[in-house]
Amino acid sequence: MTSSAPGGTGAPARVAIVTGGSRGIGREIVGRLAREGYAVVVNYAGNTEEAEAAAREAGNAIAVQADVADETAVAALFDAAEERFGGVDVVVHAAGRMTLAPVAELDLDELDALHRTNIRGTFVVAQQAARRLRPGGALLTFSSSVVGLALPTYAAYAASKGAVEATTLVLARELRGRDVTVNTVAPGPTATALFLDGKDEETIDRMAKQPPLERLGRPQDIAEVVAFLASPAGHWVNGQIIRANGGIV
Repeated sequence: MTSSAPGGTGAPARVAIVTGGSRGIGREIVGRLAREGYAVVVNYAGNTEEAEAAAREAGNAIAVQADVADETAVAALFDAAEERFGGVDVVVHAAGRMTLAPVAELDLDELDALHRTNIRGTFVVAQQAARRLRPGGALLTFSSSVVGLALPTYAAYAASKGAVEATTLVLARELRGRDVTVNTVAPGPTATALFLDGKDEETIDRMAKQPPLERLGRPQDIAEVVAFLASPAGHWVNGQIIRANGGIV
């Protein structure tokens, strides 16, 4: 089954899967791609109400629940995209988990949960994307600028995102000849619920002043980068880590 592009041209729409698409940066990406004419599959972990709202706002979209670290569930997610829209052209893996604590104090169960979502989840989604993306397609994973900033309490999170970067760069080379790009977007501090949770106003203000642009990123800033990399215009960018952070070094 295919879906027609807006404007009545009858041409099949490009199809995107966005994991973590029910809130934050993922939800902004869902809306941005929808405005570009994509049919969108909004993946979510547990908040059905928010995911369905995101799909309704996008228009030509469906919400599909899946634990990104569960290979059976993720295969079913890709099956749903193919059955509803005819194939998959873009995969944006925005789902993630963040736990902050000094190395000496981190609960190792939290470390395991973090790595299950961020490392195994990325690998599972990338595996299905590598098998199923159509020529001209794009896989976009998510890292974080904290990988290079070495901020205290971020060791476990940064380590998991370092693994995402390594996986992404290797996969870009493994897909030689497929006409599929693989890139990582690494935002800096971005005003989402995930980032703001647990931080006092002084901490937020201090982090907002880090980039030369002297503000926090906005979800739409990141969505614009993703939309470019997912599009034919961004197809020459491949095997890269894009640090979308306002100039933090």
